[in-house]
Amino acid sequence: MPKSLFQEIIFCIMMVFFMVYSMICYNISLSIGGFSNKVFLMAFHELIIMGPIAFVLDMLIAGPLAKKVTFSVFDPKKDNPIWLVLSISACSIWIMCPLMSFAATILFKGGLMQKEVISIWIKTTIFNYPMAALAQFAWAGPIVRKLFGLIFRNK
Repeated sequence: MPKSLFQEIIFCIMMVFFMVYSMICYNISLSIGGFSNKVFLMAFHELIIMGPIAFVLDMLIAGPLAKKVTFSVFDPKKDNPIWLVLSISACSIWIMCPLMSFAATILFKGGLMQKEVISIWIKTTIFNYPMAALAQFAWAGPIVRKLFGLIFRNK
């Protein structure tokens, strides 16, 4: 896990790439009514917009809150590190999913001026939660932690 601000930034960039790209592919597939190879390329256009938003939200809001909640429940000196990882991941999903769904609602689903903005945001969040959890626990989290561990091996 990150041990400095620099490492925290690198970890966040890596996690944002894997999670946001996965979620964009998922949402594009929902909007076009299916999954195809073109989704992978289409997702890069939105990643340029949603990636920086996710980075800022994670660094300033979700990351600190997820750690605060986790460390109020678990003691890093006493508890198994896996519980810390799982708790931070779950709290990150809990916080980031509504925030990023709101950003997507504003940017890609008609904006703030439509009268159904709240219901569209809630629907988007509900649709995104299961995929966000799957992505975080099944591939993005494990891949990022493995790559991060390889990059920042303890000497």
